[in-house]
Amino acid sequence: MKHFLRYTVALFAAVMLSLTVNAASRYDVVIIGGGASGTTAGIRSARLGAKTLIVEQGPWLGGMLTSAGVSATDGNYRLRGGMWGEFRDKLEAHYGGAEALKTGWVSNLLFEPSVGAKIFAAMAEAEQNLTVNYHTTLTDIRQLKNGSWQLTLSNGEKSWKLKAKVVIDATELGDVAAKVGIGYDMGMESRKLTGEDIAPEEANGIIQDLTMVMVLKDYGKDMSIERPEGYDAKEFACACVNDNCVTPKEANRLWSKQMMITYGKLPNDKYMINWPIEGNDFYVNMIEMNAEERAEAVAEAKARTIRFLYFIQHELGFNTLYLADDEFPTEDMMPLMPYHRESRRTHGEVRFKLQHITHPYNYSLYRTAVGVGDYPVDQHHTRYTGWEALPNLYFHSIPSYGLPMGTMLPKGVKNFIVAEKSISVSNIVNGSTRLQPVVMQIGEASGIIAALAAMQDIEPKDVAVRDVQREVLRGDGYLLPFLDIPSSHPHFDAVQRIGATGIMRGKGMTVGWENQTWFYTDEKITTADLAAGLDSYNPNYKYVTSNNSSDYVTLRDLISFCGDITAEQWAEWGLTNYDPQRELTRLECAVVLDARLKPFDNQDVNINGEFLR
Repeated sequence: MKHFLRYTVALFAAVMLSLTVNAASRYDVVIIGGGASGTTAGIRSARLGAKTLIVEQGPWLGGMLTSAGVSATDGNYRLRGGMWGEFRDKLEAHYGGAEALKTGWVSNLLFEPSVGAKIFAAMAEAEQNLTVNYHTTLTDIRQLKNGSWQLTLSNGEKSWKLKAKVVIDATELGDVAAKVGIGYDMGMESRKLTGEDIAPEEANGIIQDLTMVMVLKDYGKDMSIERPEGYDAKEFACACVNDNCVTPKEANRLWSKQMMITYGKLPNDKYMINWPIEGNDFYVNMIEMNAEERAEAVAEAKARTIRFLYFIQHELGFNTLYLADDEFPTEDMMPLMPYHRESRRTHGEVRFKLQHITHPYNYSLYRTAVGVGDYPVDQHHTRYTGWEALPNLYFHSIPSYGLPMGTMLPKGVKNFIVAEKSISVSNIVNGSTRLQPVVMQIGEASGIIAALAAMQDIEPKDVAVRDVQREVLRGDGYLLPFLDIPSSHPHFDAVQRIGATGIMRGKGMTVGWENQTWFYTDEKITTADLAAGLDSYNPNYKYVTSNNSSDYVTLRDLISFCGDITAEQWAEWGLTNYDPQRELTRLECAVVLDARLKPFDNQDVNINGEFLR
């Protein structure tokens, strides 16, 4: 009897241990890559209640913003929302305000990479549903019969297996998507294929230059390095105005040496050197290389950067500047990885092209937007031999845009989401969507999609677009890039919802260096415009005015169409100056339509933005 009891207890203990181990190794969402998108994906997924794991091969979260040293953000400065806005809040709190981040001229937001890494780590640690495995790599992934995933991970000392309902590829080069057989493109497509008038006539395999960034610090004494092997001043002769420069590649972009060095000036007298004009950009296509080949390519890119450091010290006279010894946790004081501007571009449920940005209302994808961008199409190619024959894509102006949800959903593979720079966009569009604020929003949206799919036990492509958009709005994120109503405005959600239905539309434009879209909240709306917008939403809506003499919509018009609206309701909606005879602003009209008709909630859309009638 005693033996039987011992056996029973031991068996029970073994079963309980097995259950505990199995439970610990099962996740709702696993994200491979803790970069700019992987970090926000993990945090957002965890906040929705999904058991989430981030697998990061290095010691830091943040990717290009931290590990690659590109700690000067591009774009979305006035589109402050979601986790991008949250990250900015924390940077400003650390440094003492927004003005303290305006240290260089390339951006209005510059910070030390190590500070960004600490902020991201703290944000992740605050989430009880999120685990981060640092110094860990994916060695194998396979899909099980039930559609879930089995992953094998390694930290160099041991390997282990775990299971996930949904996997997100947030790697820098889309490596996991390639492993599971998702189709992808690489290089430039032909304009005949994409219909983009600024694409090349013929397709090619050329990708953007990468950069091995360096962060320098002023030591206040001579820190000159020895002449590196292979150094030739001609390699950097026209990086700025200096005696070595005779035939610049881009004569219209020749700056003084002081402008060059302060381009990426960081707080605390540090300097981010990510100089695109005959500086430390480096051409190599690493995408399909193996690990050894990639390591060799990184070493070559790093060598160019060290040669550029010698040029800065010896040819330009900045000999008190040297690699910062308090930034990166590396022996050579260089970043943990290169700055990749381009990746595999996976084949998704939709492909986002230039024409969807320039003429959004000729298509329906804007209705599925889950993030925004406002940076021009900017591609780096001058370190490629033969760059002169490529299209000139230096700051090609476009309107600001909403990024479609379907770009993150790959074709042909279930329970898998793509983030970072591997989303389904054209090569041209990648020139804008690759920038840090957009990539952070890509991560946030992918985390929302993954968590909803896992918790609803459905495939990511079956998650309702409107459900994802609601969660973006709950996190104070943008769906559409209306500049005149910030995320802090009490009517922000209403305008975003109405904009996503297409009943009332914004207008995109370029003003100087800025790419903008305006809702024109304070302007009036014509009855003809409102009637057309309602018809595009639902042809059964027959807009009838109160037959007043005005060409503009009045409150009486909306009462005739929507039913009685009292002064009390008007006030409840946060509106003032109740007067049925008054011509309404576009903002007031949007708020009323959102409150009375609820068109965003009552008419879902599919992944292509088509209404589900």
